[in-house]
Formats: sequence, C-alpha cells, structure tokens
Amino acid sequence: MGLTRPFIEIVKQRADKDPKFRAALLSEAAECFLNGEVQVAKTLLRDYVNATIGFEELGRQVRKKPESLMRMLSAQGNPRAVNLSELLASLREHEGLKWKVQVGK
Repeated sequence: MGLTRPFIEIVKQRADKDPKFRAALLSEAAECFLNGEVQVAKTLLRDYVNATIGFEELGRQVRKKPESLMRMLSAQGNPRAVNLSELLASLREHEGLKWKVQVGK
C-alpha cells in the first residue's frame, strides 16, 4: 500500500520547519540500519530525501543516477551495505550532524 499524498506533504512541511525532526528522521534511519532493520531504514531514508534534499541533488552529491537511488531505497531494492553507508554519510553531512555510536546493554 502506497503512502497517501497528505502524509508525504505533512512530512515535508514538518521537515521544512523543524531541524530536530529532520535530524531525528535521519538518525532513526541510521539506527535501524545498524540494528539490521534495513527495510525500515530504507523507508525512513526515502522519506528524508523526499522531504529535504531530493533525489536529483543527492545523486549529484554521491555521483549516482537519481533513478538508481530511488530503486535502491524502494521496497524491492537490495542495496549493498557500502551504498547505504555512503548515502547515510552524505545525508548526515548535508544535515550537519555528527554521530557517535554508543553500546548499551
């Protein structure tokens, strides 16, 4: 089932106004990726990209075709870890974030 248009617009509007929301969306995607929840990470990354930088600009930054990036983050996409890592690094830099991994029990 696809996302409804209003949901996508709500995410974009919130991302435009709230830097903490953008940072949380991107950070949650990274955490999901590290925890092996790749499908959730891809969904969050796709939402973040659509609400912020867009696939055209992201493609320029990582030197990949926007269509390839969209396919990579689709439900059927099967990106290599190196590609997801590169995307996360580029988006983290775009957002101006620094991440620190902490191990907890």
